[in-house]
Amino acid sequence: MATMTNEDLLAYFCMHYRENFLPLLRKLRLTQEESLSPFICFLQKRRQARQIQEALEVKEEEFKKRMQVLSCRWRDLQAKGAQLKTYMEKSERFLKENDKIRVRVLKRVSTEREGKMQKQSELWRAKRELEALKNEHQKLRNKVQKYSIFKKYLEDVVEISRFEKIQEVVWRYRMLMKTHNNQVRSQQAQKDMSEQAKVLLDQYIAEKEAEMLQYKTELVQLQPCLEQVQSDVLPWEACLADIQNSADMQTLKLATIKLAISNIFQCMNMQLKANLDVPVDDSHRQLNMIQRFIEDLRDIAMEPKQDDTQNQRQASTPTEL
Repeated sequence: MATMTNEDLLAYFCMHYRENFLPLLRKLRLTQEESLSPFICFLQKRRQARQIQEALEVKEEEFKKRMQVLSCRWRDLQAKGAQLKTYMEKSERFLKENDKIRVRVLKRVSTEREGKMQKQSELWRAKRELEALKNEHQKLRNKVQKYSIFKKYLEDVVEISRFEKIQEVVWRYRMLMKTHNNQVRSQQAQKDMSEQAKVLLDQYIAEKEAEMLQYKTELVQLQPCLEQVQSDVLPWEACLADIQNSADMQTLKLATIKLAISNIFQCMNMQLKANLDVPVDDSHRQLNMIQRFIEDLRDIAMEPKQDDTQNQRQASTPTEL
């Protein structure tokens, strides 16, 4: 709010400067060109400056009052905006609740409609099942009437046999038929298994014969290769023996070199009277330190020669002069 007030104040004063003060300054410039005394000019300028100051004070007071009115309006607008925001939030909550209620009602109506349709479909299915059962009952009734003559036949069979009831005869018949069918299926399964085993045995024999023939052919083909390899092994064995002898010699030389490096390093260590923390088996690091020590000795040996050369140059300079 303070930043906005300063900007408005600056714009207001710029506008009044253009509208009121520039014409006054132009008039002052015209009055200076006239032939007036300096004192009169000073009084006129002082009076004009006082008028300008008074006009500025009046304008500033008016601007302050106007800014107060604007700030009051701004606070009212903020309050109204907060009220409007609260009202909008309440409206949004109310609309969301209405949407939720509408969705629940639609879901309930949809569920009831689906339940009604499902019940209607179940009713139609029950009617169809009832009609089918009626048809089945009629068929069975016709079949009973058709096979009623066999009942009389079975009753006669029971009278002349050892069975007491017709049901026992039926059970016996069913058991015999079941046993017969099981035997037929078992014989057929054994026959199928024997035929399948015979086919598999023939395939296995044929495969093994083919493999044996292939192995024999490969054996005949590999025999010359074996002889050639056996003849080539002898030179390579001699070469391997030479390589092993050379490796042994190189190993012995390497051990001798490592021992020499270790001895030189120990002498250097004793010469420097320093306990250098270097592992005994780290020959590479010992050799680097020995090389560094030799370079340091070479630098030390070169320093006296350089000093003598400088002394000779200094001694020859006065003679030349």
